[in-house]
Amino acid sequence: QVTLRAGVELDAHQVNQYTLILRAACPGEDEVEERLFVRVTTGQVLRCDIPFASAEGDVVQVLADVAPRTPLYAVLPQPLGGLTGIPSPSFLQFRLRNPNTPLTLTRRGLVLAPDNGFDPSKDTQTFRLEIEVMDRHGRNCSGAVRVEVLPSRRPRVTFPEPHRAVTVAEGIGPWEVVTQVHARGDNVRYAILAPVAPALFTIDEMTGEIRSTRRLEVIRAQLLIRAYNALHPDDHATATVNITVQGADRQAPRCVPAIFVSQVPETVSPGSTLVTLRCTDSTSTDGCLHYALEGPPSSLSHFCMEGPRLKVNTTLDYDSEAVAALGFQFTATIVVTVGGQPLQSTRVPVLVTVTPVNEFRPACPNGATFTVPETAAFGSVVGRVAGTDRDYPPDSLEYSMEGGSGPAQPFSIDRRTGEIRVVGPLGSQQQESYRLVVRLTDTHNDLDLRRRQSRLCDVSVHLQAVPDQLPVCIPEVQELRITAGSPGSRQPVTRLVCHSSPDSAVLTYTIAGGNEDGRFRLEGNTLVYLPSDRAEPRTFVLLVEVWGGSGARRRSSMVALVVHITPWSTPVPPSTTTQHATLQKKPLVVTQTEAVWHPPAWFVAVLTISGALLLATLGCMARNLL
Repeated sequence: QVTLRAGVELDAHQVNQYTLILRAACPGEDEVEERLFVRVTTGQVLRCDIPFASAEGDVVQVLADVAPRTPLYAVLPQPLGGLTGIPSPSFLQFRLRNPNTPLTLTRRGLVLAPDNGFDPSKDTQTFRLEIEVMDRHGRNCSGAVRVEVLPSRRPRVTFPEPHRAVTVAEGIGPWEVVTQVHARGDNVRYAILAPVAPALFTIDEMTGEIRSTRRLEVIRAQLLIRAYNALHPDDHATATVNITVQGADRQAPRCVPAIFVSQVPETVSPGSTLVTLRCTDSTSTDGCLHYALEGPPSSLSHFCMEGPRLKVNTTLDYDSEAVAALGFQFTATIVVTVGGQPLQSTRVPVLVTVTPVNEFRPACPNGATFTVPETAAFGSVVGRVAGTDRDYPPDSLEYSMEGGSGPAQPFSIDRRTGEIRVVGPLGSQQQESYRLVVRLTDTHNDLDLRRRQSRLCDVSVHLQAVPDQLPVCIPEVQELRITAGSPGSRQPVTRLVCHSSPDSAVLTYTIAGGNEDGRFRLEGNTLVYLPSDRAEPRTFVLLVEVWGGSGARRRSSMVALVVHITPWSTPVPPSTTTQHATLQKKPLVVTQTEAVWHPPAWFVAVLTISGALLLATLGCMARNLL
């Protein structure tokens, strides 16, 4: 693509043809050279001013206090090449190439200051505008203008209130003050611009007081006031004052605001002012206005009027049930009346919403002590921590346990209800009680959810020892008949069926009596007979003691076994007959202390995994060595 260089103008009378030599080559191929002939013909074109059409563009410097929409620059194209006279701006089109600027380009080519003026607080500001000019035949030119905004050197004269409406009653005498305007700046003077010859009002040049020139009747007048710097008259500002003279009949007062809606925290102190009404009647006097509060008794007890001010009368407690029953909102009506006949009044509705404030910390329950059996199963309920919170909604708490759950603290707590449950094995022999630290954190008690308060509570859990029950064997007495086998053999006689509480307790069996020659022995709960070479029948009464429990609380019970043995050489067919009988016996209590270590499940798992990793490591080392 071949384009014309920026800022270059073509003149067919000086050069009417250009020859451009173009060379092109692809990788690995020979270079190709061609020529491009550009012929310049005579025609009518638009030419923009040289500073505007240059590469840098034209430069305009203005002060930051220039009035809004003040013309800053005018784009004026010049004729060239046969055009006679300057084309009228109405036949030209001006287009801004970079529209992201606060400046405005009008249809007549004027660059205006921003609608709100420049920011006088900033240092030197620079704005660049690229503008294209085109006539109705399609001929165009383009250029740029750079607007440099310099800081203001003095305060500008401005009106804080450029529009004012004043209502006065008829009958005001001559030379009475109707209102007063005020402008900011240095050496400010005031003058009335319109009407040119004011007949009803005059203004004090120094103070800005507007006075009546004669007795006022019912009328409406509009004054255009100018404020200017006496030393710099070009520094000026204008304001509009609408004056309405009303008749003697009173109208209902006008109040600002006309409706009052607000949110106040519950901690607002009594006597605080919520709103001050600005009310005026037809005479623009406030001395005859009266204010009263109407509404439900709850609103009248919490709020009061002190002149035009609505104040808090008593504490707005968000945490009370009475305020909660009202939906935390109070409604009332402020009645503003003015004297005269007939009596006129204005009603201002009021809606006040009370918002919560997190005032109180959670409180711990008294005597948080629980007792749980040492044999409590997984998930068993230990108790409930009932924390309290005085903020509304009441007792909206979250519970957590410091340190979490583990072997040293085999408990968990429900986050919502505070219910404590067993989540691990308990052992009263190692630890008789647990001390838990529970954190209470309040929720939903403040508009700012980050404002939360908490408290730590001590909870004690005592383990209740559960005595082991006597092992129970069924039946307690057995009568057995067996035929002895060959000497040296091993002959099972019977298997004892016993159980204890808890069911997981390990039972041990010993022969306490009746085994005179040692022909019987116990393998677990199985009674085994070792035959001898004796030929006569014999009867043995064996006492088997069954032990259950652990530690100091081990307990035992006795099982009686009557065994009739027939020698193997006796021609009686081999048989085993079991007869059951129930004997009356006196309970025998034997106490024995035995130290037993029962490793927990996690220890067995860790030991197994460690052994497997060790074997795998040794295997890898052996493989590398071999």
